[in-house]
Amino acid sequence: MSNRVEDVPIRDSMIRLGQLLKLANLVEDGVEAAELIKNGMVKVNGEIDDRRGRQLHHGDTITVNGQTVRVAAAGS
Repeated sequence: MSNRVEDVPIRDSMIRLGQLLKLANLVEDGVEAAELIKNGMVKVNGEIDDRRGRQLHHGDTITVNGQTVRVAAAGS
């Protein structure tokens, strides 16, 4: 388990939670992302979030299985 936060660059100013989980290689596919989110295994900015379509913006942090990533939007 690492306390290091890895930045995940995105092309636009926003990305949806399910998409970010795949982009950051925290899940294999959308099905796995949906299951983790539905089961309360994903935290956004330290709070459990069960919305797969949750919009994430620059600086938001996402934690899954003790691994944390931070959204880094283009031009930020």
